[in-house]
Amino acid sequence: MSPRRPLKTILFDLDGTLVDSTDLIAESWRHTMRAHFEDPPPDDVWLRTLGQPLRAQLGYLVDTAEEVQAMIDTYLDHNLREHERLIGSFPEVAETLVRLREKGVGLGVVTSKASVGTARSLAACALDQALFDVIITSDEPVPHKPDPAPIHLALERLEATAENAAYVGDSVWDMRAGHAAGVTTMAALWGPFSERELALERPHIMLDAIEDILEYVGAPQAARPSARGC
Repeated sequence: MSPRRPLKTILFDLDGTLVDSTDLIAESWRHTMRAHFEDPPPDDVWLRTLGQPLRAQLGYLVDTAEEVQAMIDTYLDHNLREHERLIGSFPEVAETLVRLREKGVGLGVVTSKASVGTARSLAACALDQALFDVIITSDEPVPHKPDPAPIHLALERLEATAENAAYVGDSVWDMRAGHAAGVTTMAALWGPFSERELALERPHIMLDAIEDILEYVGAPQAARPSARGC
């Protein structure tokens, strides 16, 4: 399915969509599981929750808030220590974001990652925060994906409508949040989720490459100055 009108606002997930962080996340998860369990859960447990906030992911595995926080501390210590070594860039991401801005499209990030990690990931992949008009992270005091609240919050801050907006993501949680928010859903097929898994969520558009978004935004609009600094 295609959007019924040219898109004026594009919101992006971060991990697996704008930045290639699968190895970083997987290694941080495995390190945490080895540190906290005598018999670590297999990777498919992690993959089933990939795309949700870390607290929710780890909360499925233990019974108390104290245990969850201890695991979060272990995960973040490893993740931040190994960040620059394991994170990577996807082709054409920066170039596509620049072209979208040149067309006057409003841009945003809606991620389940905390603000510190979000800023670090964008910087490591040479993605200037000034490209985005809004960045919504897990630090916001709203429910998070698959709840539509963070997408609604981004649209509110952009003064944009769901009818002219899309959410681009690589996970089933992204597709569910986008559908619930009433935006066009775009499945990023370059992330860790398979095309079959994403197709089950019935995204409006399947994207083989990020630059494919350009065909859905129509003629250039008036240029939008960035609402953010570096």
